[in-house]
Amino acid sequence: MELAAAERRDLADLLGTLTAEQWNAPSLCEGWTVRDVVAHLISYEELGYPGIAGTLVRAGFRPGRMNELRSEAYRDRTATQLVGILQAHERPRGFTAAFGGAIGLTDCVIHHQDIRRPLVLPRAVPEERLVEALGFSLRAPVLPSKKNVAGIRAVATDLDWQHGDGPEVTGPGEALLMALAGRADALSELAGPGLPMLADRVTA
Repeated sequence: MELAAAERRDLADLLGTLTAEQWNAPSLCEGWTVRDVVAHLISYEELGYPGIAGTLVRAGFRPGRMNELRSEAYRDRTATQLVGILQAHERPRGFTAAFGGAIGLTDCVIHHQDIRRPLVLPRAVPEERLVEALGFSLRAPVLPSKKNVAGIRAVATDLDWQHGDGPEVTGPGEALLMALAGRADALSELAGPGLPMLADRVTA
């Protein structure tokens, strides 16, 4: 939970520096701008479990459609308002607080990079947060990480983390996290005999 709060603080600090043009720039999430990603990130914070269940029914039990519905509810908010909501919910609540805050942490680390990468604003993700996010990404039901890494040994070259068996894919932990989560943008930073297999899955 503390790691998630720290990650959200860092993201809020970044968002406070972005121009209007950057807020409307494309993110790594297909069809979503930076503003859309932020709206998605905070869209579950003010929704209790009954509200989540109702939204899931409205979405036809499709997680992707559920995310669209929640994001749409925040698309009329200004950038200042979105940052304010993020700051007010520094510690994850409700759904994103599940698994000790691991949902909130992993979601924020990935979406933070979804914003930074296309804006060419690199950073070093704190190691402790990255290790936790890598581990949980393999258990998160809405992420493709577990399926993408099946039959592959993923090895981080800059921290103590590895997973699986099979042909290796090596690279920085952040790039591994992003690639396993389905971001093709990170594939060029990876190497190893298992990379063609991973790239086929990510780009499919």
